[in-house]
Amino acid sequence: MALRPIRLIGDDVLRKKAKKVERVNDFIRTLLDDMADTMYKHDGVGLAGNQIGVLKRVIVVDDGAGLLQLVNPVITEQSGSQTGTEGCLSLPDIYGDVERYDKITVKALDHRGIKVKIEAEGYLARILQHEIDHLEGKVFIDTASNIHEEKAASSEEIAEDKESNEEAVKEKLLSNPID
Repeated sequence: MALRPIRLIGDDVLRKKAKKVERVNDFIRTLLDDMADTMYKHDGVGLAGNQIGVLKRVIVVDDGAGLLQLVNPVITEQSGSQTGTEGCLSLPDIYGDVERYDKITVKALDHRGIKVKIEAEGYLARILQHEIDHLEGKVFIDTASNIHEEKAASSEEIAEDKESNEEAVKEKLLSNPID
């Protein structure tokens, strides 16, 4: 398994429609494994083939409940509405509010080539829609509102915050001793 470079906004491949996978074979399984490794390495919750420069209809998703590796995913049913803030590994530090369906049904093939049906709602539904949009050449900023930039905290800033919090806790304990 290998890490793949993530394509960033401005790369034409992000705006192209991915092609259907005709057969799930060792190449596709390796691709899915590489995508999962890449997603996890970058602390993502989803990744589409386009984002690593491969125009195949493949996505990986993990909402915290476990990894889904999907081939040729298609949304077959949708209902409800939710709006939430989204980001994207291909648009580092950019966030925006996107309206999505709250509940969806997705049909796809798994990494073994077996047909699967996923009924998702909430966060998982949001992630699946985001990744399937990538396969169509769409990125979240195409429909987002309130687009803004947020820089991730550096490891030095995190260490300073932790040290500052520890000092505040010590000070509070010293000024309010427990008997």
